[in-house]
Amino acid sequence: MRYKYLARDKYGIKREGEIDAENISSAEDWLRKQGFVDIKLSEKSTKSEAQKKKKDLALFKKKVKEQDLAIFTRQLGAMIGAGISIAQALEILSEQLPNPTLKDSIAAVKDDVITGMSISKAMAKHPKVFPPFLVNLIAAAEESGKLDETLKRATTYYEKLAAIKGKIKSASWYPTAVLVIATIIVLGLLTFVVPTFAQIYNSFGGELPFLTQLLIDISNNLKENILFILGFLIIFFLINRIFYKTYQGKKFYHNLFLKIPLIGKILHKGALAKFARTFATLISGGVPIIRAVEIASSTVGNTLIEESLEKTKNDIEKGKPINQSLDKKYFPPMFIAMAAVGENTGRLDEMLDTIANFYEDEVDREVDALISTLEPMLMVVIGGIVGFILIALYLPIFKMGELIK
Repeated sequence: MRYKYLARDKYGIKREGEIDAENISSAEDWLRKQGFVDIKLSEKSTKSEAQKKKKDLALFKKKVKEQDLAIFTRQLGAMIGAGISIAQALEILSEQLPNPTLKDSIAAVKDDVITGMSISKAMAKHPKVFPPFLVNLIAAAEESGKLDETLKRATTYYEKLAAIKGKIKSASWYPTAVLVIATIIVLGLLTFVVPTFAQIYNSFGGELPFLTQLLIDISNNLKENILFILGFLIIFFLINRIFYKTYQGKKFYHNLFLKIPLIGKILHKGALAKFARTFATLISGGVPIIRAVEIASSTVGNTLIEESLEKTKNDIEKGKPINQSLDKKYFPPMFIAMAAVGENTGRLDEMLDTIANFYEDEVDREVDALISTLEPMLMVVIGGIVGFILIALYLPIFKMGELIK
């Protein structure tokens, strides 16, 4: 049976949670052995509660982002550093954090911690909320006894990771947004404005200039085949979405992304920055190198680079130095050279932090350069298309005398 309890711990602080026991007496005995007093127990329907939780998660589950984890690690580290117990700190956070999914998971972690489970093992039960990076980092910190320091390091990591992801997104979203808006404007002109002019010109009779006739033909074809075009675009999008979810699809697109002019450089340098930052944070937190490489490789966001890091991990396991194990196709000479210096001096985490800072700055510069380059180019292209439409529309007016019979 599952019982809900309300009791005071050995410090006199009120605690509540749930435990499984054969009967209410066994539950009470177990809680007394843990140092609880003023115990109040009530039976709980496991089935109905599980169904309720499942329903809540299905309907209202909100994704936990890097910013949410940064807030969590910062506040948890501050409270532990101030001498507050882990269970009490988790209880406070479960009531205060804004993300409901994170709040529910922290509440569940708190219940497991109260029963004697370590915080890292309790967090590992919620892999969709607490990533392997954070779980392994905290597990290493529990062994070293430097949990508050490690949580501060995790906060810095998540803030940096959120910043680099934001820069990469802005690099891809800016041209996409401009092109989408431009496409809507052009389609609007072709669908609503051009047909109006076409009717006027048809009433005059006579032969239209080539550009005007071409524009009207494009407009007519668009109106006649709009459903077919929309259907084709939807099917094309769905097929590509399904293909992207496959392993081969990801490899194809990730390879393609790296080859896109300007944007490919940003994505590559962003992947290197994420790997270096994650790897540095993990090994400085006491996580074994093999496990650190494995976790860090999952954060790069590119299947090809992740595959190369899987080979790197296997080479390290065989005794090969890290710098000699990195694939030169994806890791530039500077990255490898600095990793070698870090290994030789025993300051690998510091060198990796330096590499991460360098590539994060590079991403900043590349994004600014991309936007400054694309902005005038897109304006010229959009202006050229709109200009062509306007010239084609008004060209017959200049020859009005020839058109009117």
